[in-house]
Amino acid sequence: MACDFFPVDLVNLQCVYVFFVMDVRDRLVHILGVTPHPAGEWTVRAAREFTGRLADRVGSVRYLIQGRAGQFTDAFDAVFAAEGIEVLRSAPQCPRMNAYAECWVRTVRSECTERMLLLGQRHLEQALGGYVEHDNAGRAHRALDLRAPRDAPNVVPFPAARIVRKPVLGGLISEYEAAA
Repeated sequence: MACDFFPVDLVNLQCVYVFFVMDVRDRLVHILGVTPHPAGEWTVRAAREFTGRLADRVGSVRYLIQGRAGQFTDAFDAVFAAEGIEVLRSAPQCPRMNAYAECWVRTVRSECTERMLLLGQRHLEQALGGYVEHDNAGRAHRALDLRAPRDAPNVVPFPAARIVRKPVLGGLISEYEAAA
């Protein structure tokens, strides 16, 4: 897994930080929270909630790649160490060591947060929720042979004569599927 923070500027000129975790094997993304002040205690609380929700998959996770931000305290590392997950910090000024997270940040910014006027933290959380649902269930990923992370692996998509467009985030993004 890989985790990181990224900043988002809101309309009221407030900067908030989004904390997310991505499973690099299947590209499944989880938003752990949005806050204007990402302190170490807040990050530890978000990590505890995340490991609690992910109890069934925690045993299959061996590593967590993280940046060198001050929010990643020893207590944060201990939350994952208690689950048997080894925490790996990236080297200073080496974003390629956390390339999966950095790539997702670039994607979510270009496809979502930089295309919208985000009115507040709650609006950002709603937009990210819609985008993450689209990313996990409807967006094709090259590393997954053009499947979405939640697609059933044993289902083979057939070409369709008619395609139906489904707007996501008010039409900002479009998903396409076979017509019934």
